[in-house]
Amino acid sequence: MGKVAEIKTKENDASVEAFIAGLPEEQKRQDCYTLLKLMEKATKEKPRMWGASLIGFGNLRYKSPTSGREVDWFRIGFSPRKANLSLYLTMDIKAHAEVLQKLGKHKTGAGCLYITKLADVDMKVLEGMIKAAAQKKIS
Repeated sequence: MGKVAEIKTKENDASVEAFIAGLPEEQKRQDCYTLLKLMEKATKEKPRMWGASLIGFGNLRYKSPTSGREVDWFRIGFSPRKANLSLYLTMDIKAHAEVLQKLGKHKTGAGCLYITKLADVDMKVLEGMIKAAAQKKIS
């Protein structure tokens, strides 16, 4: 087993509710509350703050297939960024290309799904992706 790497972004006791309440845009706050409900239902876990702006559900130890480095991280989560909502549903978002075609307006990064607002996407497709990500066994 590899050595667990220390990362800067760690789980902490900051208030998820206070963080969301402090967001300046009403639409973003409402979308965050919707994501909280969906992710809590899918994981059966309470949301926790990770660093100053990430909201995570559950815990896992992720091992990079390329470097072998291991980190403690959340199973799924999201972060309300200035430009969009960043959703962390899997370590390989591109593996879901077929489902992403049905989602609606979005962008993807290495392991992220970027959505400007939830009204831009098919909520049933998004809910299915969240459920699938919450149940996925990641080694």
